[in-house]
Amino acid sequence: METTMKPAHIGRKISRIRELRGIKQETLAQEMGVSQQTVSRIEASETIEEDILAKVAKILDVHPEAIKNFSEEAIFNIMGNTYNDHSSSLNYQCTFNPLDKVVELYERLLQSEREKVELLKELRKG
Repeated sequence: METTMKPAHIGRKISRIRELRGIKQETLAQEMGVSQQTVSRIEASETIEEDILAKVAKILDVHPEAIKNFSEEAIFNIMGNTYNDHSSSLNYQCTFNPLDKVVELYERLLQSEREKVELLKELRKG
């Protein structure tokens, strides 16, 4: 049984990198000097010309090879390998007790309300 590798879909990779960078299609289009529809077509294309790839890469502030070799699995592996919570899972360990914070905020709210009441009493007397 022979498996053939499906060619990398450059457009999807551009789209994903753009999204991860927080850049809208309209912004990318404006930077490239094209319409948003053109960017949409680029992102729908399996392949694009090298000069367009270079232009997109420059705007996204990545190397063209980074787009060609982009892999979400690699990103998740990097994140997983650099996340230091000293466990094998991605459980977030708070450095403070959330309940203590709630109590602290509640006490501050009560103090603020007491101050308002005192101020209103003073205004009423005066």
